[in-house]
Amino acid sequence: MNRAMPPLLLRIGCAGWSLPRVSWPDFPAEGSHLARYAQRFDVVEIDSSFYKPHRRETYERWAASTPGGFRFAVKLPQTITHESRLVDAMRAFETFLAQVRGLGRKLGCLVVQLPPSLAFDASIAKRFLAALRKRFEGPVALEPRHRTWFVPQAEALLSQFRVARVLADPVLFEEAAAPGGWPGLVYLRLHGSPRRYWSAYDEALLQRLAVRLRQASEEEGAACWCIFDNTASGAAVGNALTLLRLASKSAPPSVGHP
Repeated sequence: MNRAMPPLLLRIGCAGWSLPRVSWPDFPAEGSHLARYAQRFDVVEIDSSFYKPHRRETYERWAASTPGGFRFAVKLPQTITHESRLVDAMRAFETFLAQVRGLGRKLGCLVVQLPPSLAFDASIAKRFLAALRKRFEGPVALEPRHRTWFVPQAEALLSQFRVARVLADPVLFEEAAAPGGWPGLVYLRLHGSPRRYWSAYDEALLQRLAVRLRQASEEEGAACWCIFDNTASGAAVGNALTLLRLASKSAPPSVGHP
């Protein structure tokens, strides 16, 4: 099956690889859901790791089910972000990292989603990010949900450790309406709006998004990851396929993804 590829440095996919029946004609008929999904998309975000650990062998099996250019984004466990609240969390992080290393070179971005109650504390954030960076050098995207994170001091700290600030939709605050942190990575998590996890995005909005993502990847040199999490209604797959098509229009020939 031929799949249109987005511009270099732009990855589009979903949170999870469940394929709603209405979308089955757009995917190969044979293989696991992940194997079929990976024939159209080149990235997936694993959110289940937030709730429970997966064995290294499970990650190895998932990696083996996908093409060489495929990448996984993996969400950090809630024990690190919500229970430890980034304090004394490195033992749990090392356990998690040993598991996700089963993805090998297909391990892409780590996603750090913070609880809405976790305010920005510069000393805690710096210690956590410094310790994380001693253990992991790849892409990292952090999704804060407390207003105190959307200030220049937090932006500078994230940039210092090459951590992107996630642009999440629905947008919680005016200050959160654009991605931030380290400019070398743009990471979008689109949960559906106005009804979180359920609402589909219309094509007009996706067209504007495609233009902006092309600009970020082609003109600004940022690696862009766009993940649809409006999965409750099955809208994520359709929206991702539409954005993939729109982003491929007028794009230069792709020579592969990093």
